[in-house]
Amino acid sequence: MQNEMIILTKAYGLIGWLLPKTEKFPRHYRSSVTQRMIDAALRYVEQLYQAQAFHGRLRRQALTEADAVLNQLRFYLRLALDWQWLSLGQYEHVSRLVEENGRLLGGWLKAPDPDEAGGEGERRRRRSEG
Repeated sequence: MQNEMIILTKAYGLIGWLLPKTEKFPRHYRSSVTQRMIDAALRYVEQLYQAQAFHGRLRRQALTEADAVLNQLRFYLRLALDWQWLSLGQYEHVSRLVEENGRLLGGWLKAPDPDEAGGEGERRRRRSEG
């Protein structure tokens, strides 16, 4: 549970850093590339919150979607560097943020789901206790 909170905090930090930077991107691209970058960053965080709410197959599905969206965000950030919307220093910083999110996400994906570990009998027992 604590690892889930850490990744949500780190994801929030990523969004908090990125969104103000996109305001300085060229106006011509704000409704296309910039908007897609923002959407990817927001979808990433949304998928993390969904994963936190689910268990089992639904959690794994939300985490897998978060991973795919994080990869899309990496692509848009690389474009921003190549098109000089981000300086090299800014790109290095945001890359570290994305890398850290990716490591935490990978750890969450690999962690056993407590509901899956005990099987159906364990789930029934928990329901009857709660």
